[in-house]
Amino acid sequence: MHLPFKMTWNPSTGLDLGFFTLHYYSLMFVIAFSLGWYVMKRVYKKEGVEEEKLDPLFIYSVLAILIGARLGHVFFYQTELLWEDPLSVILPFRFVPDIEYTGFQGLASHGAAIGMIIAMYLYNKKVLKKSVLWLLDRVILPVSLGAIFVRIGNFFNSEMVGKITDSNLGIKFVQDQYNKYEVQRLTGIPNEQKAYQALTDDPQFASYIAEIPYRFPGQLMEATGYIFVFLILMFVYWKTDLRKKEGFLFGFFLILLWSVRFVVEFFKRAQVEGREDWIFGFNTGQILSIPFILVGIFFVVRALNQKKQPKYPKS
Repeated sequence: MHLPFKMTWNPSTGLDLGFFTLHYYSLMFVIAFSLGWYVMKRVYKKEGVEEEKLDPLFIYSVLAILIGARLGHVFFYQTELLWEDPLSVILPFRFVPDIEYTGFQGLASHGAAIGMIIAMYLYNKKVLKKSVLWLLDRVILPVSLGAIFVRIGNFFNSEMVGKITDSNLGIKFVQDQYNKYEVQRLTGIPNEQKAYQALTDDPQFASYIAEIPYRFPGQLMEATGYIFVFLILMFVYWKTDLRKKEGFLFGFFLILLWSVRFVVEFFKRAQVEGREDWIFGFNTGQILSIPFILVGIFFVVRALNQKKQPKYPKS
């Protein structure tokens, strides 16, 4: 059976609201954080935690994910920014060679994970005052849900594309093949969006589309895996008593999510050129995923060997 999935992908950048454009990538973050807030509201209600402690959690999470993801990208994938264009690390602008608004185009999930763990430790110490593992066991539910929408956002941005393939899963990513300067030069149209639209709509540019190779949709493959991760974790939390074993859900989350990332990396184009087989034949994303998986195994084994369930003060 063959899936008729082959297509050419050349979306608009976002929703034109007249006075500004709401980019799809930003929209996916808004959806992720909004749904995450709702999931944690249900969790806190079930656990008897005061709802007033939910808003600080939201603030800690947003800051941790955005700051951690940005710094993670710089340290893990684009270290040269620290000395070539240091202001672009913390600002949504590029200053070299010219000043240009870019938004935060480089965000790394490994950095977001580290940032989130640190933020949850601080939030628990200052606000919740339970065990940080109790919190991590529950906050992984909205995190796994949010990961789905972040990868969909990557798809809209034509980021994290896969390796070239002849399979029926292949997609031609127009905006990955031609950047905005190239498409303006090829079409002679100064407006970026109109230039991209002409490239796929005007028959005179068909040869340029024909040159684009089909690639695996790495973002959608990862998002699909994360859907299963989210559903499995939701089932374990709501339908079993394993949530009472401190650290189990957090460890299980680390194993599931980073295993998906590890496997999908085999189908994705390496994010750092020259690191396709960086260490032991694995790329950067795979090497960074291995420690998270090992830590997850530790917490799962530790939780399953617990003889007594920890007790916490009421919130």
